[in-house]
Amino acid sequence: MSEVRTKAALAKRAAVVMNRLTKEQKNAALRTMADALMTEQASILEANKLDLQRGKDGGTSPSLLDRLALTEERLAGMAEGLRQVAELPDPVGDLLEEFERPNGLRVQKVRVPLGVVGMIYEARPNVTVDAAGLCLKTGNTVVLRGGSAAIDSNRRLIAVLQAALAGTAVPPDAIQLIEDGDRASVNEMLKLNGLLDVVIPRGGASLIRTVVEHATVPVIETGAGICHTYADASADATMLSDIAYNAKVQRPSVCNSMETLLLHESFADRHLIEVAQRLQEAGVEIRGCEQTVKRLSLGGSEAARTAQVHAASDEDYATEYNDYIVNIRVVYSLDEALAHIDKYGTKHSECIVTASEDHAHRFLQEVDAAAVYHNASTRFTDGFEFGFGAEIGISTQKLHARGPMGLPALTSTKYRIYGSGQVRG
Repeated sequence: MSEVRTKAALAKRAAVVMNRLTKEQKNAALRTMADALMTEQASILEANKLDLQRGKDGGTSPSLLDRLALTEERLAGMAEGLRQVAELPDPVGDLLEEFERPNGLRVQKVRVPLGVVGMIYEARPNVTVDAAGLCLKTGNTVVLRGGSAAIDSNRRLIAVLQAALAGTAVPPDAIQLIEDGDRASVNEMLKLNGLLDVVIPRGGASLIRTVVEHATVPVIETGAGICHTYADASADATMLSDIAYNAKVQRPSVCNSMETLLLHESFADRHLIEVAQRLQEAGVEIRGCEQTVKRLSLGGSEAARTAQVHAASDEDYATEYNDYIVNIRVVYSLDEALAHIDKYGTKHSECIVTASEDHAHRFLQEVDAAAVYHNASTRFTDGFEFGFGAEIGISTQKLHARGPMGLPALTSTKYRIYGSGQVRG
């Protein structure tokens, strides 16, 4: 039997145990896992160094190395995320509806675990811990298949978490890691009907497309993040500059970072140069529309005039860079901004900066995305920032779950019917 099938079978058996645990038992296990991450941080960071060195030797970009890197601070954040999840209300068993039929049948609709969750993701070892914590809290088991770039980090993290669970009511087999880095292991997971109840991909567009196109197991689709910030004519210049800078520079390698900045013509007339210069000073490469290139070449400091500004293509507007690159386009109306987002957006996170309540209302109402913002950075599309403790991913689809997926998104529902001998006529 293959590694994938063997470990999925172990997770399925563990799911039977998980289904009968109390919330107190699950929370105690999460706290034990958090403590173990701190106790074993030295060995985890050593394992991460192996992944980082392999990435550097292979020419991995600095932004992707940042995704891969673990630090004492990030490990502490991962542990804190587990503790926060332990403190959150447990959705399993929540009574969503209750009603009585004319024949006396009493019907209840309650939340139940999904079962066995398959996670397929790329080089982000924090996802390993987040996914494990959220799945266990909701009574699920999880089969993790991370990217080969993070294999040493993930092996050590899973070993630490499984060892921690050995002293709790949660079976260590509830967390499984697929170590086979061959793409065939992904393809096998996608067709494990009967062992996996759902597959959740988390990564770039290519990974998500592969999973959606080839899976026979149900998929919760998380999406690539081609996110926009639109500066309306009435936008406050300082606010826009701060929001755009944060959305692009604070952590460009993540899916809620900004890839395209749209500027209304009248705002661009007054503030394009200063906004662009601030981004350039942070090391951001600008790719601009014809008007952007023209305005930057004619105005500003000598540094701004000589900084290379590439002409943006349709392909650029449709690219999730995950890097210090941004498109800037001048538009002439809110309608044009909305049309651009509709054409190139990935239904992830979109922002308008404006003093106009009418324009803000239109934007929030008409933009088809999981998260829409008025005067705030798209970087807030995150389970931790939304108060979920962590997230299993950010769903850009419309069925079952949308946006940052916290605990309720990892549950399904069950009808419980109580009778007194009724039969159907």
